[in-house]
Amino acid sequence: MRPTPRRTRTAPKRRAPLSSTVERLVSSPTYRQADEDLAFLQRPEMCGVRLQLDYWKTEETLQRFGICDTVVVYGSTRIASPAVARARLADAQHRLAERPNDPERRHAVSVAVRLLERSHYYGVARDLGRLVGETGRSPHPRRLTIITGGGPGIMEAANRGAHERGAPSIGLNITLPREQFPNPYVTPELCFRFHYFAIRKLHLLERAKAAVFFPGGYGTCDELFEVLTLLQTRKIAPLPVVLVGRAFWRSAVDFGFLVDEGMIDPCDAALFRFCETADEIWAAIGGPHGPA
Repeated sequence: MRPTPRRTRTAPKRRAPLSSTVERLVSSPTYRQADEDLAFLQRPEMCGVRLQLDYWKTEETLQRFGICDTVVVYGSTRIASPAVARARLADAQHRLAERPNDPERRHAVSVAVRLLERSHYYGVARDLGRLVGETGRSPHPRRLTIITGGGPGIMEAANRGAHERGAPSIGLNITLPREQFPNPYVTPELCFRFHYFAIRKLHLLERAKAAVFFPGGYGTCDELFEVLTLLQTRKIAPLPVVLVGRAFWRSAVDFGFLVDEGMIDPCDAALFRFCETADEIWAAIGGPHGPA
């Protein structure tokens, strides 16, 4: 049997010169394929299409990687490791020494002191990431994966802990007016960027088996109240909600006042629990055995 003759590649045919009229036609934006026309896709009328793209790009990847159960960690971008917090305080004090009567610099020192006091939460989030990461290494019977907003601070710490255990972790970044980047501990294949906050928030919670809230600002509080509202109205299945730092959260939100005023029921104030350490959080969310 004679071998099949090998095919030789032929050079692609050059496009024949077009008439000026046809050239104008094929160069027109309307001739561009819809899926290749960014100007068209970015039109206000195409918002629904963009929402689907924002959702499905991440969803398809998470399905492909077999991500089923996550622990979502929220918290401030401003809470850094103790070493970084000390350096920031020293810098603020140095700047104040140059202009000791400057009220903004005095305030900056005061804030730096408070953030140094809160910096131990970076270690707590990192330890939690390690505990979750232990289950993320196959073949664990209950595989959990850390998921965060992918930014610095508490999010970085949780991703970092999982990374140190050799486990995958997810980061969901978002496009903001000011330039920002994902933290370096997110698994590259599981690092995403969103345009819409709504889709990002959906993905943060969609596979969550527990939600852990460290001290934070508007963004963290927004996520907290959304989760509590969804639980209160039974729009999502019950899941453990942990507030890390009893003193901080009781100062930030007076839940007792809301109960006393009749704005929420006593059972609504039982939708969460307070914890201080990674081990306490791990026990509260049921560890590798599921929700407590």
